[in-house]
Amino acid sequence: MEAHHIPAWKTASLVALLALAAPAWAATGTQVGASGKTFASSGVDCAMHPTNGMAPHVLAGLYNPTTRAKANVSLNGALVAKVSFASPDADVWLANGSNTVTVALTKRITDSYVFDATPTDPNLPNVCIPDTSGNTIGADLEYAASNKSYAVVTPGCAWNPLTGRGQPFVNLFVNGDYLLNVSVNNVALTQLNGTSLPHTAVFLSPGLNVISAANAALSTDYYVRDGGDGTCTLP
Repeated sequence: MEAHHIPAWKTASLVALLALAAPAWAATGTQVGASGKTFASSGVDCAMHPTNGMAPHVLAGLYNPTTRAKANVSLNGALVAKVSFASPDADVWLANGSNTVTVALTKRITDSYVFDATPTDPNLPNVCIPDTSGNTIGADLEYAASNKSYAVVTPGCAWNPLTGRGQPFVNLFVNGDYLLNVSVNNVALTQLNGTSLPHTAVFLSPGLNVISAANAALSTDYYVRDGGDGTCTLP
């Protein structure tokens, strides 16, 4: 696909989660370990990994730490981070399947948290990547199963004024008289409609990007695009 420069006015709309005993549920979004001194997310969320794109993620660390508190956060036996009062939590990126996250305060006091990050389809890269097998690809266009939208398959390259660099992008189109709420990687981007805004450019971050186009509660179209390292060279 040819490289393009997108005028700044067209990009205005682009501004745009075993140890002493089983953990006990705590405040919204977190669970506290049996020691009462550590925590982890209450469930798996999907967030942007720095290089891999959308991936399963949890937070884990110290709960209401004292100034001298410290602990080791591990995933499936491998050290992820050392946490302390100054830096009390850590991002933990989960592998496919069952994951055990531990927060070890000492050699004898360790809280454990188990998370399931099994994709619904074993062919999917991870649990955060939707199944788009119902979409249809012809030439360089991918049509959603609902037929309410379609997207360019091969990313182009354009200057992104929001990041100040050349960045891969794809164009997304509404296919008919629909109102579609467009998001990329769970961040709202813009609204497409069949009259005043029938298409938009979607810039891609490093790794796998998930683009969605929701027609209220009736349907949601998904597209997955690899943004490489998130940069590209303009001619």
